[in-house]
Amino acid sequence: MFSDVSAADDWVGLPRDRVVVLIVATHQWPAPARLAMRLLAHRCEVVSLCPRGHVLGDLPGIKGVRTYSQVNSPLAALESAIRSTSPTIVIPCDDRAVFQLHELHRQWPDLRALITRSLGNSAHFSTIRSRGQLQEVAVRSGIRVPETRRVETTDDITDWFSKVPGSAVLKMDRTWGGTGVCVVRSEGEGQSAWRRFRVSRWKARCKDWLVYSDHLASWNDMGVGRREILLQRFVAGRPANSMMACWRGKLLGMVNVEVLCTEQESVTAPSTIVRLIDHPEMTRAGEVLCSTLGLSGFHGLDFILEEGSNGAWLIELNARCTRLGHLRLPRQDDLAALLVRHIGARPPDTDAEAVVSNEIIAFFPNALSWNSDSPYFSECHVDVPWSEPQLTAALLGPPLG
Repeated sequence: MFSDVSAADDWVGLPRDRVVVLIVATHQWPAPARLAMRLLAHRCEVVSLCPRGHVLGDLPGIKGVRTYSQVNSPLAALESAIRSTSPTIVIPCDDRAVFQLHELHRQWPDLRALITRSLGNSAHFSTIRSRGQLQEVAVRSGIRVPETRRVETTDDITDWFSKVPGSAVLKMDRTWGGTGVCVVRSEGEGQSAWRRFRVSRWKARCKDWLVYSDHLASWNDMGVGRREILLQRFVAGRPANSMMACWRGKLLGMVNVEVLCTEQESVTAPSTIVRLIDHPEMTRAGEVLCSTLGLSGFHGLDFILEEGSNGAWLIELNARCTRLGHLRLPRQDDLAALLVRHIGARPPDTDAEAVVSNEIIAFFPNALSWNSDSPYFSECHVDVPWSEPQLTAALLGPPLG
């Protein structure tokens, strides 16, 4: 399945007595630190590459925290972190980190074994970066997908609304956090959003650079392919997410949740409160895509659960860890454990992390910031890292961007 490196070559030269994990984060999101806690609990050596001031620096036990800077390019920083730490596996924690790994795979043949071991079959990297290509793979695999069309000109939008009734969703590739997604109810709204998308990405990068001191905002990702804009039929329903732990096309474990609350009260925004669910159709989609795309590492899936039928419509795939990877669940261990034990990590003698005993989970600190008055707080598991007070205090501090 892996065209550029054989299974046996994957492990040549790696020490068998330890598992070294390089966590790569380019945004100031809390999930990487929560995942790192679980990796440390499972006796992995954890190193990280992240922006200066990231909460990963407030987590005791990490062997080294390397930072992006204004001096070196992001790719040079990532290459240096990989070569200096010789990781067993690299875990990207946001889309930008994934795209940088794809570009390193293209540029450096000697790093390809590590990157395919970490992400999966490189023959499908372009599919993972393209919402349109992913939809085509899903349709061929019998997965439920809303009708989708690539938008090249305004004529495509006019033609779409003349043939497809109702609202639609305009999406731009290689965006995240809901920034490249817009629900449009008419041709006029579609035309306006399309023009805005074509220029907004550069404006957003300038804002990230100037306001939030995001030194990676100027990184040009055009080397990893063309950025497409799509129109997709709007499906009325409830957002749902999955996170998978995969190894060479095999699904090791999967967590499915229904989204109850989001940031900014928008269906396209990141989730803050979720409910654990058992949904066979979501699980089947994960199994099929894991096998078809030859996935390794952590991957997330986004769905809409249709009103009335509760059918799962696949929206997109995120080739990275999400907020669900560290959760200790009663019927399945955390996804971090399932992955790293598969590559040689040892289980902990004791474990300070609480097992999630409630099906409703509020992510800390995001739920407190956005949904503190939600009625779900009276009946949910608030995911606070109590065993790491330094990290808890850092997460409660003002966000850096």
